[in-house]
Amino acid sequence: MDSVYLSHNNIVSAYGLDSAAAINGIKNEVSGLTLVNDPDVLPNPFYSSLIDQKSVHEAFSKLNPQEAYTRLEQILLVSLADTLKKSGILLTDRVGLIISTTKGNIDVLDADSPFDENRAYLSELGEKIKSFFGFKNEALVVSNACVSGVLALAVAKRLIHQKRYDHVFVVAGDLVSKFILSGFNSFQALSESPCRPYCKTRAGINIGEVGCSILVTKDKDRLIDASVRILGEASCNDANHISGPSRTGEGLYRSITSAMDQAQLAPKAIDFISAHGTATMYNDEMEAIAFNRAHIQDSPLNSLKGYFGHTLGASGLLETIIGMYSLHSNTLFASLGFQELGVSQPLNIIQETSAKESSVFLKTASGFGGCNTAAIFQKVNP
Repeated sequence: MDSVYLSHNNIVSAYGLDSAAAINGIKNEVSGLTLVNDPDVLPNPFYSSLIDQKSVHEAFSKLNPQEAYTRLEQILLVSLADTLKKSGILLTDRVGLIISTTKGNIDVLDADSPFDENRAYLSELGEKIKSFFGFKNEALVVSNACVSGVLALAVAKRLIHQKRYDHVFVVAGDLVSKFILSGFNSFQALSESPCRPYCKTRAGINIGEVGCSILVTKDKDRLIDASVRILGEASCNDANHISGPSRTGEGLYRSITSAMDQAQLAPKAIDFISAHGTATMYNDEMEAIAFNRAHIQDSPLNSLKGYFGHTLGASGLLETIIGMYSLHSNTLFASLGFQELGVSQPLNIIQETSAKESSVFLKTASGFGGCNTAAIFQKVNP
């Protein structure tokens, strides 16, 4: 069976319009979270990482758009345009497109939106991205709560193994919107300070926004220095609760062990874990239980939510890209905000950015409705 790789990529975030800007910020342990005071979005001030729309608009205008596009569409198109250009791949019928998002253009339903409410349909988002670049195949939209980004990579890998495509471009994004903030606020899950995953003093989640994209390919000639191979992936829904994770970590545990079985790896082979780590009480505890059940509790672990906040359907892809650069630079990035372990099971939280020779990392994600996904990546030399 053909090996499948992750290659050219781009991150549009609060740090800037490319992956290098985000990596540099994380390497220096600089958070992208800032205090936002916007009563039109949320009555109280909140911490978030927001993309500079002026920079996005300037970059987007250089793509010569022929019609009006929503803010999310502009972010996705700017990110994907960069990845497409760097890849140099001709868009034939052997090239696929996957879009990962949780809420898509949900903001067009606001009363002051200039766009038709039909733009909120995820299929419309897919059509806009596909048509802008001239992809020959219909866009596949993966929208499965907060596992969407990692799941999209798993789907891309499977499509290549099924010989449907030779290459698949995955683009992911979600916005900080009134709808999303009010929803998490109704759960009393929003933190009034920067989030602190796995920490005893954690107080909840921050919501952030990002757009990111990547090339998934079977062609080893298309690789970059930071490329990785997908060794294994798996998803499992524990069907515990519409918004609460399983107290036993069952779905995540099964996803991890299934991914390790597919990769034919033992727990000790995992050099580090890029975990979900939302800084909510139940999620962090569930993950700690699942990691211990899978016997990977000693692997160095971080959550990147202290840098970006929770970027919903983009978080899994975003954090996988960061993991790629972490792996190839043999650098463990600190889990920002962590001070003292606040879960019942032992975890090896990365407290300071440090050097470690690494070849394999595990990315996990969990989401509403009991969904869980795990994927294992290995360093490759282009």
